[in-house]
Amino acid sequence: MEVNNVDGVSISLNDSVFGVDFNEALVHQVVVSYMAGGRAGTKAQKSRSEVSGGGAKPWRQKGTGRARAGTSRGPIWRKGGVTFAAKPRDYSKKINKKMYRAAMASILSELVRSNALIVVEDLAVSQPKTKELVTALNKLDVNSVLIIDESIEDNLLLASRNLPHCETISAGSINPVSLMSYDNVVVTQRALKNIEEWLS
Repeated sequence: MEVNNVDGVSISLNDSVFGVDFNEALVHQVVVSYMAGGRAGTKAQKSRSEVSGGGAKPWRQKGTGRARAGTSRGPIWRKGGVTFAAKPRDYSKKINKKMYRAAMASILSELVRSNALIVVEDLAVSQPKTKELVTALNKLDVNSVLIIDESIEDNLLLASRNLPHCETISAGSINPVSLMSYDNVVVTQRALKNIEEWLS
C-alpha cells in the first residue's frame, strides 16, 4: 500500500500494518481493556464492621417501645457503615500482545482508508508558540488532530498543550483511544517508520 505525504511524495507502507481489514469487535475489546486499565480503583468505604463505635447495645431488647437494635453503627444509623461498601479493586482486563497489535493495525488501516492519516516530513516549531503551530496546522487544513513524532520536542509540546482539540505524543506512546479520539492523525515519516517496525 502507498500513501502520499503533504508534498505529494508517494510513501510505501507495509500491508500487514496499514492494509488490514477493520475488526470492530477486536478494536472494541482492546479499547475497553485500555480504558479499564487506566482506572485507579482506589475507592474505599467502611462497612458496619469497620466504622468506629457501636460496641454496646444502644438500649435493652424489650420494653422501650422502640425497634430492637443491636448496634448503633448499622447502615440505617447516622455514622453507620455502608451496606455494600466499595473496596479497592483492579479493573484491568488481560489482552494478549498479538491482539493489541492487531487492533492497532486495524485502526491505522482504517485511518489510511478514510484519508485521516496525514504524513509529513517534519512538524517542528522554532518557538514554543501556539500561534506558530496553529499556522502549520491550518496549512494542513486540520482542526481536531493527533500529532505523532518519533520523539516530542519541548517546543512542540508547549505549543500544542493550549489547543483544545490537539494532542502530541511520541510514536512509542500511541494507543487505541488517542488514535480514535481525533478527526485527523498527523504523523512524521520517522514516527511512521517506528510504528511500522513495531507492528510488523
